Amino acid sequence: MEWFKIKESENQIKVFDPIRRRYVVLTPEEKVRQQVMHLLVNNLYVPVGLIAVEYTIKVGRLTKRCDIVVFSENHKPLMIVECKATHIEPGQSALDQAARYNQGLQVKYLMITNAEKYYLYLINPQNGSLTPCEQLHDFATMNHEN
Repeated sequence: MEWFKIKESENQIKVFDPIRRRYVVLTPEEKVRQQVMHLLVNNLYVPVGLIAVEYTIKVGRLTKRCDIVVFSENHKPLMIVECKATHIEPGQSALDQAARYNQGLQVKYLMITNAEKYYLYLINPQNGSLTPCEQLHDFATMNHEN
């Protein structure tokens, strides 16, 4: 899978997204999204077919898009990834945003990142509380626990 293939088109820099199979405008957040997808596939061994990018969900009456959703082997949402540009600290507001998105998906993990810092949280399905994970988990570990 080829990552970080760049071209200029219509006076914009674009990057080829191998998950969506098309060129997209290379915004600061898109750069992070591409780095995170590369990490998911090449380091955490998430199968490409189980990654959705800009996944549309309903939150109440609003339509929102999760940056990345990872699905389990049985095709249930497993993890929401909220990406922020590298100059933005992935803090409480990003975590709150991911938690709101989870109202519709009911995943087991939330990740927030700016590609410099990664924070992974395990969600308690009974009360919705978040437990920080000490490290990122690979797909087999997350999927097994699902």
